[in-house]
Amino acid sequence: MLEIHSGDARTFAFQALQYAKKNDPEKARQMMEQSGQALLEAHQAQTALLSAEADGQNPEINVLLIHAQDHLMTSMLAQEMIGEMMEMYEQFNTHDKEEEQ
Repeated sequence: MLEIHSGDARTFAFQALQYAKKNDPEKARQMMEQSGQALLEAHQAQTALLSAEADGQNPEINVLLIHAQDHLMTSMLAQEMIGEMMEMYEQFNTHDKEEEQ
């Protein structure tokens, strides 16, 4: 679940960026909300693993888990960076509209 939700979060974030490029901030925000929800679900999966280990259980650590953690971190970074880029696109588009008037 960790890898699936992390991948979804990244995909939605990049879809948001495409909408921002097309000057559709509303759709971009919707995609970022979906990205945030997927990221929350990924965090919940990660928290379950961490809690299990803290409770003395020994979850199996393997290459797949490490790969899933890598996906999570990449998705978190993508979401943060794309959020910043969306703000830049909105500022550029607002500035362009002001110049046209």
